[in-house]
Amino acid sequence: MKKDLEIPTVVNVTIAVACKKVIGESDEWLVYLLNNNEFPIENTLVASNGYGEKDGEQQKTSILRHYLQTVPAKGAALIEPIDKSVFHLNNEYWVSYYIGSKIYDKRFVFVPDSISEPNLTFIKEIGMEAVLHS
Repeated sequence: MKKDLEIPTVVNVTIAVACKKVIGESDEWLVYLLNNNEFPIENTLVASNGYGEKDGEQQKTSILRHYLQTVPAKGAALIEPIDKSVFHLNNEYWVSYYIGSKIYDKRFVFVPDSISEPNLTFIKEIGMEAVLHS
């Protein structure tokens, strides 16, 4: 029965969208998975996509899938670059990973226009300013 299933809670794992400043060029935006646990996470799968509306028309991006073998304890792993032309969409990252033999998963959604320079804060794990999913 559904009530008998144990669904572990994701803690200390989140997504950050970082802005890498490049002198003389346009900024580069990168998506990272942050693991703030005292142990690594293994066999991580991340599915990313964007969806929403602009000028009354529905828009959506392709679904991209990424595999990260190990994300170290108190570390980060690059998922993908992201183009700022999709910041007006909901940008969704569905993360699944293992700790031991248990699988954990969580959906992170950056709402439209939340990825922006005023929302940047310094993230020490990646050494850059980023918008951190809360």
